[in-house]
Amino acid sequence: MKRSAWGTCILTLSTLTICLFVLGAGWIYLSLLPQTEMSFGPPGEHLSLYQRIYLSSRLFLQKDLLKQPANPLGETLPFQVKIGDSVVGVVTRLEQLQLISSAKALRDFLVYAGLDTSLQAGEYRLSSRMTPVEIALSLQDATPGEVVFGILPGWRLEEIAATLPTSGLRFSPEDFLSLARNPTSSLTAGLELPDGASLEGYLFPDSYLLPRQVALEDFLLTILEDFQIKVDTDLAEGFNNQGLNRHQAVTLASIVQREAVIEDEMPLIASVFLNRLSNGMKLDSDPTVQYALGYIPDQKTWWKNPLTLSDLEIDSPYNTYKYPDLPPGPISNAGLNALLAVAFPARTPYFYFRMACDGSGRHSFAETFAEHLSNGCP
Repeated sequence: MKRSAWGTCILTLSTLTICLFVLGAGWIYLSLLPQTEMSFGPPGEHLSLYQRIYLSSRLFLQKDLLKQPANPLGETLPFQVKIGDSVVGVVTRLEQLQLISSAKALRDFLVYAGLDTSLQAGEYRLSSRMTPVEIALSLQDATPGEVVFGILPGWRLEEIAATLPTSGLRFSPEDFLSLARNPTSSLTAGLELPDGASLEGYLFPDSYLLPRQVALEDFLLTILEDFQIKVDTDLAEGFNNQGLNRHQAVTLASIVQREAVIEDEMPLIASVFLNRLSNGMKLDSDPTVQYALGYIPDQKTWWKNPLTLSDLEIDSPYNTYKYPDLPPGPISNAGLNALLAVAFPARTPYFYFRMACDGSGRHSFAETFAEHLSNGCP
């Protein structure tokens, strides 16, 4: 009897052990692994079954450490990952900077997700307001989330478009040109553009800090808002004092921008064009012809130089050698100094100017055509 009872006890214990094992295995497969995958994403393909179970168990126990920020009120700090840095070294420094609460927990997640071998060297901006999982994902891409996009004074739309492929922004030059040439009413609100006008002249030259994923229309709105801020009531009053509405002033400023090499000459150049307009003379401006000619493949430029006599005969409303008054619209995007020069020009008797012969980039100004001819280079 004793031997039989002992055997029964052993059998019962064995059965219970098996049952517990089956229940444990069932819980692992039916609960632990799915819950871990739901919380932390799929495991790395390189993990063995044992590693997956082991790491899933650890993540299950450390869920709060990984899914909650170390400090919801924390500051953003610079963080550098150098080539050759180990995972242990990276997570240890993150913990020392108090960006995460537990280096061990983050290392477990990195190994579980297969991200431990794909940390990208680079400069990062990290915050303890981010969860450790968010920090881990950020360390996979050193590409900044924002880009600086610059527009130079005197660029035309096509020159702005040419910089887009290397800017880090996501929209194409073709889409940019299409919308800039045919803007929506939401873009032109407040600009007082003539019917059918493009945004040429209104994309204010400046440096813009933009989200890498910014939509094209938001990109243009940001730049146009900058224009509206810069062209304030003082400038508007100055334009009115010259007998110009805003579109006419922006058009003239775009010509002044392309004519001037030295910025302090802009008020003088503006005075020449305003004097000519007041006297019913044609502007005779080379940049307007260059704009009409468009891209010159041989020179790989939008601004042909030098111009020929036949170039001056091109039949275009932008050719101010052929047609009087201002062209239909701007020929470039003028900077603030050119706009100020049109609003507050110098007071001069000049009607002519030409490049000086000393190579300085300055101009010689003249009141009469005879004096203008005498300023020519020998």
